[in-house]
Amino acid sequence: MNIGDVAQRSGLPAKTIRYYEDIKLVTPKRSENGYRVFQDSDLHKLAFLGRARALGFTIEDCRTLMALYEDQSRESAQVKAVAREHLGVIDDKIGQLQSMRSTLAHLIDCCSGDSRPDCPILDDLAKLAMAPVQ
Repeated sequence: MNIGDVAQRSGLPAKTIRYYEDIKLVTPKRSENGYRVFQDSDLHKLAFLGRARALGFTIEDCRTLMALYEDQSRESAQVKAVAREHLGVIDDKIGQLQSMRSTLAHLIDCCSGDSRPDCPILDDLAKLAMAPVQ
């Protein structure tokens, strides 16, 4: 399969596939003329990586997960530890997003949204921008 075929079948852009090759997550064979030749195993790895990235795993997490996937002597506890750590990162991000939402909702409620120029949203943004650097 060529890169276009693999891109279509894996759902990943060709640019992403080339990047994954550059960072050694996949290593397709090369034909005599230098074109990439992907095997079914490469397609499977790319689908695996696409799913892991869709779940928000970092490139390094993906590298670890791929190594664990390929290691038949792995312990599922190792995989679970990577997934649990990533879940903690997601939970932290959710907390940050909830805080951001709460703050923005409060600012929206405080803004009259009328024809007057005063606006608590802009005042708050300006206040944060003017905070002294430590």
